[in-house]
Parts: sequence; C-alpha cells; structure tokens
Amino acid sequence: MHGTDTLTEADRLMTVCNSCRYCEGLCAVFPAMIMRQEFPDGDLNYLANLCHGCGACFYDCQFAPPHEFKVNVPKVMAQARAESYEAYAWPRAFSGLFARNGLAISIIAALSVAIFIFGFAVVNDPAVFFGVHTGPGSFYVLMPHNSMVVLFGAAFLYAIVASIMGARMFWRDIGEPASTLREPQSLWQAMKDAGKLRYLDGGGADCSADEDATPDHRRFYHHCTFYGFMLCFAATSVATLYHYLLGMVAPYPWYDAPVVLGTIGGIGLLIGPVGLLKAKLKRDPDMQDKERFGMDVAFLAMLFLTSLTGLALLFLRDTSAMGILLALHLGVVFSLFITMPYGKFVHGIYRFMALVRYARESHTTT
Repeated sequence: MHGTDTLTEADRLMTVCNSCRYCEGLCAVFPAMIMRQEFPDGDLNYLANLCHGCGACFYDCQFAPPHEFKVNVPKVMAQARAESYEAYAWPRAFSGLFARNGLAISIIAALSVAIFIFGFAVVNDPAVFFGVHTGPGSFYVLMPHNSMVVLFGAAFLYAIVASIMGARMFWRDIGEPASTLREPQSLWQAMKDAGKLRYLDGGGADCSADEDATPDHRRFYHHCTFYGFMLCFAATSVATLYHYLLGMVAPYPWYDAPVVLGTIGGIGLLIGPVGLLKAKLKRDPDMQDKERFGMDVAFLAMLFLTSLTGLALLFLRDTSAMGILLALHLGVVFSLFITMPYGKFVHGIYRFMALVRYARESHTTT
C-alpha cells in the first residue's frame, strides 16, 4: 500500500518499465529503477525528483496512451514531485495553502509588505517617500537599515530553516544515510550533473515540447534562471560584506561589484522565468501536471518580479520614483522568501539530493 494514489500509479508504471527497459539509456531514472525490484514510497519520491521531465520516454514508449497500459512517466512523476513538496513541507500546516493559492498568496504578501513600508515612511515624513534621495544611505531614508535587516533577515532565516527541515525529511524518507552527503565523489558528480542539467538531454536530444521534437530550450532557460538567481545572491552577499566589513553603504555605483553582479543576474531572471513559462505553455498537455500549474507560475512570477522591480529601482533610484519602487521590490523579495519552501524552489534541493544518491548508487554498482 502507498500513501497516495499518485504513488500507487507510479509503482505500477515502474513495474511495467522494469519489465520493458527500453528507455534505459534516456536518463538517470531508469538505471536507478533497474536497481530495484520493489518501490516503497521513499524510493518513488526519489525517482520522481530524479526525473527532469524531458519527455523523451513518453514519445519512445510503446505503452504510452492510448495503449491500454497508459504508461505516462513524465506526467505521473511530475504529480509525485509536486506531492513530495507538500509531504516534506515544514511546517506541514502551510503546505496545502501555498499549493492551492500560491500565486495569490505571493502577490498579497508582496503588496502587504510594500504597503507596510509605505506606511512606515509616510508616518515619519510623507515628503520623504516621494522625495529625491541620492548618495550612500539614500535607501535608508525610507526605512532604517536595522529595521530592514530584522524584517528581511527573519524572513530569509525562516526560508532557510524550513527548506533544511524539508530536505531532512526527504533524505530520511528515501532511506539514504547522512554519510552519503559527505562523500566527495558523489557530491562532485551531482554538482556536475546539476550544473549542466545533464538529464534534460533526453538521452542525446534536447527537451522537446511535442511529438515532433520541437525544441523548448528548457535547458537554456533553466540556466538563465539558476545562474541569474545565484548572481543576485552573490550581489547581496558582496553588498553585505561591503556594509559590515568595509563600511561602504548602499546604493553603490553602477560599476561596483554588487551592482554588476545584480544587473547580470537580474537580466537572467527576466529571461529565464519568461522562457520557462513559455515552454510550459507550449508543452504537450498529456505530460503536464495541470493541477499544480499555478504553483509553478507563482515561483516564476516572483523571480521575474524580483528582477523587474530590482532593475527598475537601479535605473530610477535617483528620481522621485525611488520610494515606491523600493517598497515594491522589498515586498516582492519578502514574499519570495516566505513562499520558497512551499513551491517549485525546493525541487532544486530535492533534485540535487536525488542526484547525490544516484551518483552514490552508480559508483557502488560499478
């Protein structure tokens, strides 16, 4: 017996696929599947998060719909992945809320914080919010630096703790010992596979949007999104070092490291989420988990809005629009932080951990 109907169906599919093995060379899922004769819930969640949804097996499978076996691995694995985000969410009380209303909650949270910052500034001095402020420390005219640190530091810390707790539950459920995460060989192989999105190639070809093998360029858009996010994180980290170690107060000149890193990363976060959403809309509907479409859109929308408001703030920070743009940007960032552990963001964590386990298994069996 399995915990959900989706996992029961995933077990059926893996049993059929294990008898056929035609797709063995397409990705990591099928070699990992072959190492098993039974599929408990933890192993199915491991395989689901190891799946990159390239779609190659769907078009290669002789038992795919309309065959009576109805083997649709990409769709069922997508459903199992989404359910795993809820199953491992911490605290559990929040998981279903974000899954059902992710986009609405994200936007409401962003606007709520923006309004709070607006009210904070207006109560102190209404003219400050719409005034022109330039030079170091101009951002903190609207809201003191320490207040920003407390508010957003708490939100970021919450996101980190919730994500770690979820990852811990995932790792325990798939039955992998903690020692695997300390194996240099497995970690390095997983980092290489994740960094270049190796298993989005579908066994040699790229991801396709339909049966005609129309490329959807998901690998490129994923790279724009991931590396854009990492560059923006690097920009924030460098700015933190500037502030606390060097006494250099934001905003910084356009040629300084935090601005350069943030600008390049921001461009990536404009291109990547839009491209991923476009690819999702073009994708064969037979492979999609339509019930969680909103959750995916919420994460992409928050990444895009974070970049859009951040770049707008960069270019208009010396104008009277700075106040409202800063409030909107901080609101979106806050919303992104508190929703990250309950949506598509965690798929990156679980997928990397699944890749670590697969690297360890592959090394052990060779």
